[in-house]
Amino acid sequence: MGVTTRLPDPPGRSLLRRQLPRGILPASLSVERPPRRNLAPAVRAVSGSHGPGGSPVSRRPPAPADAAAAAPPSSVPSAASSASSAIDFLTLCHRLKTTKRKGWINHSIKGPESIADHMYRMALMALIAGDLPAVDRERCIKIAIVHDIAEAIVGDITPSDGIPKAEKSRREQKALNEMCGVLGAGPIADEIKELWEEYENNSSIEANLVKDFDKVEMILQALEYEKEHGKVLDEFFLSTAGKFQTEIGKSWAAEVNERRKQRCGKQK
Repeated sequence: MGVTTRLPDPPGRSLLRRQLPRGILPASLSVERPPRRNLAPAVRAVSGSHGPGGSPVSRRPPAPADAAAAAPPSSVPSAASSASSAIDFLTLCHRLKTTKRKGWINHSIKGPESIADHMYRMALMALIAGDLPAVDRERCIKIAIVHDIAEAIVGDITPSDGIPKAEKSRREQKALNEMCGVLGAGPIADEIKELWEEYENNSSIEANLVKDFDKVEMILQALEYEKEHGKVLDEFFLSTAGKFQTEIGKSWAAEVNERRKQRCGKQK
């Protein structure tokens, strides 16, 4: 059997172990770690969203859930004030549900649709429309939802009221600013204004399409009221004839008119 001889620790080593806190090594014994890589977040292209030429539009990934917590306290609205503004705005929008469309009232339609009814079916049109190259479907839905929103204050102004188009637009712009003021300054109010102005100025392919949906929804409703109330509502069909801007608008309007023609033929 061999004898194991233990050599004494080098001078100072045992002292080093006793004096240094656990887990801390002197510089001569520390281990270098490679620096961390700072990876920038990737920018992804969102499927279904296209620019004017049909190419995908790059969008930033959603902000992290704790982004509000990381923002300076002065830029983060309190939950109470945010909730109060939202409920005030929605209460004002209640008038869209109760204000009836004046064109039907003028034709003595009993229980006519409200402004909100009209906008809702337009939003459904944008939702169910087929493949729309270079068209932002989500934006179409948003435009449909807000395009008549100012009527919560000014009401449904129709050509029969004799108000010039410029004056109608001025009143609605003022009402829109008032409604967005209830929400307070911020990106949501700015988006609502931008969507409304885009529709008002007919300044995009999405606005073109929603303008067509506005007319198609009106003549479809006119056809339904003709069936329900035994009326002839030629005015609505004549006022929209030849005014559709998009292929889908022309196609849907032609279908509504064809169904009306067949119904009139059956009645003769």
